[in-house]
Amino acid sequence: MEASIVPSHMVPVHPMLFKLGLGESSIVSITVFVTLLCICIIIGHLLEENKWMNESITSLVIGLFAGVIVLLVSRGKSSHILVFNEELFFIYLLPPIIFNAGFQVKKKQFFRNFATILLFGAVGTIISFTIISLGAIFILQKFDIGSLDIGDYLAIGTIFSATDSVCTLQVLNQDETPLLYSLVFGEGVVNDATSIVLFNAVHNFDLSNMDGITALKLLGNFFYLLLTSTALGIVVGLLSAYIIKKLYFGRHSTDREVAIMILMAYLSYMLAELFDLSGILTVFFCGILMSHYTWHNVTESSRITTKHTFATMSFISEVFIFLYVGMDALDIEKWKMVKASPGTSIGISGVLLGLVILGRAAFVFPISWLSNYAKSPNNKIKCKQQIIIWWSGLMRGSVSMALAYNQFTTSGSTKLRDHAIMITSTIIVVIFSTGVFGFLTKPLIRFLMFRNAKPRVDDDLEASCSKDLRIQFLDKDDREETENQNVPRRNSLRMLFQEPTSTVHDLWRRFDDSYMRPVFGGRGFVPVVPGSPTEARDIPSLV
Repeated sequence: MEASIVPSHMVPVHPMLFKLGLGESSIVSITVFVTLLCICIIIGHLLEENKWMNESITSLVIGLFAGVIVLLVSRGKSSHILVFNEELFFIYLLPPIIFNAGFQVKKKQFFRNFATILLFGAVGTIISFTIISLGAIFILQKFDIGSLDIGDYLAIGTIFSATDSVCTLQVLNQDETPLLYSLVFGEGVVNDATSIVLFNAVHNFDLSNMDGITALKLLGNFFYLLLTSTALGIVVGLLSAYIIKKLYFGRHSTDREVAIMILMAYLSYMLAELFDLSGILTVFFCGILMSHYTWHNVTESSRITTKHTFATMSFISEVFIFLYVGMDALDIEKWKMVKASPGTSIGISGVLLGLVILGRAAFVFPISWLSNYAKSPNNKIKCKQQIIIWWSGLMRGSVSMALAYNQFTTSGSTKLRDHAIMITSTIIVVIFSTGVFGFLTKPLIRFLMFRNAKPRVDDDLEASCSKDLRIQFLDKDDREETENQNVPRRNSLRMLFQEPTSTVHDLWRRFDDSYMRPVFGGRGFVPVVPGSPTEARDIPSLV
């Protein structure tokens, strides 16, 4: 974020502010933007029950109105009070959003549908990237854009493969539609990670002479980033759990354990960036590991504090991003560069929206059919759910904007006409998809899902399946006791093929309880020390 510094002899500002590098213009800009954030939150609260509006659309609209006001006040010189810097997004705004997504996710539902989520989020994103990139190469070249190279066209594929499912997730409920929510949520996170990894992979290669070997290297680099980034997130998450379990900061100060959780979460992201990995994947899996182990090793008050702190930081970051996108949509500098051919930006935006819709449909329905082929009848993705999954991925948001700025701007400014056209086209796609598709999300989901909502799986059936799975791993004495209850047992190998996800999950739980939790803590393994959450349970009652 760039800030203008005004000489002290011109503006009466407190001397300490100049020592901090802040001039009056910077102070005014930050004050106005914080005020707008407060207004977004207040209006979003008042419109909570509105069936058409949601938080992201509210922030976007307020950003547009604020941009118009700033444009009028500045007499057409500028429409925003802060200059966009992609580092602001990737270093400060994105980590809280992704970490909270991993920290708050319902792990049972997420990993139960992990294979399907990976198909949607990773394979589907690659399919969408391929369709959008090829479409951009063959169609956009017919427009009078300028000198875009193969790397720019592939970057366009990654930019518009990044979905924004915030509008859909604000409507869905984890308890009412657990399968649908876990698929939309999980795909959104994996999609963002895959898009950014693809974007970085495209940037790491010289694509001027594209051949089969280069394509294989590109694919190999993609999987390398995917695996190493995930591994780093797991390592940092386990390290935080081990440190807090062994040292137990809470016996002296709950502030320390809250601080170490927040700092180590951010450290995971920065380490990934330091090693040129995918910070988004690293911090997401770090969040999952910290919620599974670390969170249970702190005091009860720290659990409440960290849960709300992470959620609040994520919420403010999301509002900030959509507010800024709305203001930046009226950036006069970019529109001046394309004013000679405004129809070009609109035409390119229409083509890109068509490619987004086509690329989305090209993998959602085939992958849903493939996933249903291996699922039991109760777990199949129904046609209405497939439509919602397809719809949820039509919106483009903050990740697309950040990648577009990274590719086509320098320090928030655009010098070339073709780059200005791509930035304005991206802005049009983001505003149209968020405003129109997001506007229709609530009524569409309520029309398709909530009129005759039914539980996904019968509780008795789920309980019997879980009990049947546990039988396979009981000790001899426990098995005999279970057999006396006339509970049927099935062959373990047969169960692995019939219920692979549930069987693997049960094996993992046994491994986790036997080897992981005694070392890294978690529920049931918090050490008994003065002030610990388990102290009260282990002290005999005196009454």
